[in-house]
Amino acid sequence: VLAAHLMFELPVWQFSTMVRTGWGQWLAEGVATFGLLLTIFGCLVSRTDAIPYAVGLYITAAYWFTASTSFANPAVTIGRAFSDTFAGIAPGGVLAFIVAQLIGMLLAVALARWMFANKVSL
Repeated sequence: VLAAHLMFELPVWQFSTMVRTGWGQWLAEGVATFGLLLTIFGCLVSRTDAIPYAVGLYITAAYWFTASTSFANPAVTIGRAFSDTFAGIAPGGVLAFIVAQLIGMLLAVALARWMFANKVSL
């Protein structure tokens, strides 16, 4: 995040003021994480070499089809709290996004275990 700020000649240290809150945002974040993990698990049982491409394509698509712009990762969520740009998230919204991501992760793992039970150990 700090390197990006330097590249775009923004203040290096900043906190986001972009408020992202509400059930729609949280649901979108859960869906984004759920889909990302199912994409990875699907590639693990079929084409592991496709994981980098599939993840990139999924995140690009999810940016457009989710209301949250698909952070889908607690590390990304925390990083975006330090960027006061359109891609940021106000620090007060970080915890709810991470909880939504954890719920999406748990649901994805449960579904993947069922869907791919005979394919791989998840």
